[in-house]
Amino acid sequence: QVQVVETGGGLVQAGGPLRLSCVVSGTIFSNNHMAWYRQAPGKQRDLVAHFTRGGSTDYADSVRGRFTISRNNAKNTVYLQMNSLKPEDTAGYYCNAYGAGFGYWGQGTQVTVSS
Repeated sequence: QVQVVETGGGLVQAGGPLRLSCVVSGTIFSNNHMAWYRQAPGKQRDLVAHFTRGGSTDYADSVRGRFTISRNNAKNTVYLQMNSLKPEDTAGYYCNAYGAGFGYWGQGTQVTVSS
């Protein structure tokens, strides 16, 4: 059974940092592409960043230069380092492990940025 568990969310002041972690179990982690999404109330879930199994990364324009995605295959973990946070970054953040024909989601972790 595949499990995806995000941690690290919380309340932070604008301009501050926060690091999210996502641990995946039940799969061969190194075979997965990994991604972070976010969803604010009443809005669609949007891609924030992804890290392919081949080592490529990409970011949404709104976070490029502020957020960094990384992964540690030995720990089955993907991270999202978020710096210079803005109130508009407030959302539920979701980890996604995906590949050809499959995708697994975590339950999400809430990030709230106060102004």
